[in-house]
Amino acid sequence: MDYQNLIHAIIDSFIDKPEALLIRTLPSSNEKDVNILICTENDDIARLIGKKGCVANAIREIVSIAGKLENKKVHLKFESFDQENN
Repeated sequence: MDYQNLIHAIIDSFIDKPEALLIRTLPSSNEKDVNILICTENDDIARLIGKKGCVANAIREIVSIAGKLENKKVHLKFESFDQENN
């Protein structure tokens, strides 16, 4: 399954700058685990996490269900980055 496209479909409408969104699959020591890093700007990452993490948990739940179809456990990590203004 292409988890990156699934995540894009879910969160592109939530954020102001979808062009600044970076989604990467990270290496895992276990073949049944899938680690995904989601990076975007500070304001957008706050929207993705939501109050008390409720939006992030909902995204995790949706992606987790997709992973269960392949007997995989999907882990999402949310991080922000600052763009330099030149």
